[in-house]
Amino acid sequence: MKLKGMILTSLLIAIGLVLHYIVPPIVGGMKPDFLLAMLFVALYIDNTPKNALVAGLLAGIFSALTTGFPGGQIANMVDKFVTAFAVMAMIKVLANFNSNLTVLFTAFVGTVLSGVVFLQTALFVVGSLPLAFPVLFTTIVIPTALINTVATFLCYKVVFSAKDMITHKA
Repeated sequence: MKLKGMILTSLLIAIGLVLHYIVPPIVGGMKPDFLLAMLFVALYIDNTPKNALVAGLLAGIFSALTTGFPGGQIANMVDKFVTAFAVMAMIKVLANFNSNLTVLFTAFVGTVLSGVVFLQTALFVVGSLPLAFPVLFTTIVIPTALINTVATFLCYKVVFSAKDMITHKA
């Protein structure tokens, strides 16, 4: 992995962390997971296994530091790691399709996968969840996935527009 790619991935994850802190809840207490959105964008820029490993670990560590969910520290580490590799695989498989639709699809499926892995890991670590899994899935995971799909798409467009501008000027 080139140093430029590592720096860009680290910057995107750091921006995701800052946005995660400063963006207020928008719909019923839900807010986009910008850390996850930036993880996806970093994987669109460099979808190699090395980048998935680095980005997944960074996102997992930062998410673990910011969670208040019971068992969330371990659950965040596991879910970001698994999600990074799953999204990397989806990006590679869907490379020949419309990029806008691919981004929307991978953002939604990636966020749902992240939520499911998170809840299952937290359940395994703690032994119980604050509410039943189906309740958390339908009231937290799905709405978050919808919001995060839009956030990821917007972040993707901004980052790739900036990247194109920089590339054309250089």
